[in-house]
Amino acid sequence: MLDKAVVVLDCLRAGPASLADLVGRTGLSRATAYRLAVALEVHGLVERDGEGRFALGSHLYDLASAGRVDPLLRAAESVLERLSASTNESAQLYRRVGDFRRCVAAAERTSGLRDTVPVGADLPMTAGSAAQVLLAWESAADVSSIAKQAKFSPAGLSAVRRRGWAASVGEREAGVASVSAPVFDAEGKVVAAVSVSGPIDRLTRTPGKLHAEAVTKAAEELTKAISG
Repeated sequence: MLDKAVVVLDCLRAGPASLADLVGRTGLSRATAYRLAVALEVHGLVERDGEGRFALGSHLYDLASAGRVDPLLRAAESVLERLSASTNESAQLYRRVGDFRRCVAAAERTSGLRDTVPVGADLPMTAGSAAQVLLAWESAADVSSIAKQAKFSPAGLSAVRRRGWAASVGEREAGVASVSAPVFDAEGKVVAAVSVSGPIDRLTRTPGKLHAEAVTKAAEELTKAISG
């Protein structure tokens, strides 16, 4: 049974799967595939996306990262601190986990009104500049399922891809603006998004004019740190 559970997990590496997809990919019977997927879900190794499809669970990522140094997180601490200091705003690093983006590192503005996102917080992939960045380089098929509910459009994601950064104003939360840029691995895949965020009163309704250069530079630093 353990071997079959591994087969289920391995097939989900290709992306979220309905029960029918799971059966087709694994060759298991419908009853066995369902029973294993639900059992893995109980332990956080599998989770459901917004359409009810099975996907790799967040606990699996936690287990994978335990006991080893993550070069991205190791570099992020100092990069985010410098970014926060240079912009005088809160800075965050997000990774995509299924239909959510998770804050995996942050540096807070030292005083005054700030946009605090706790490390470990899961935010939707349907709003915010970081969500735009994490989706802009994905396949059209992957984007289409989220775009139906998103506050941004596929055309907007194309613009993000062209200029290399994204901005949002009141998209995720009223009164908050943000700017984000992508972090790439050695294969050119987007693995994270660097952001600065704060009140619209400070970032204005065109936050990219203020902080796109600094955020893009921070993202490039992290790209170099993990890709060599």
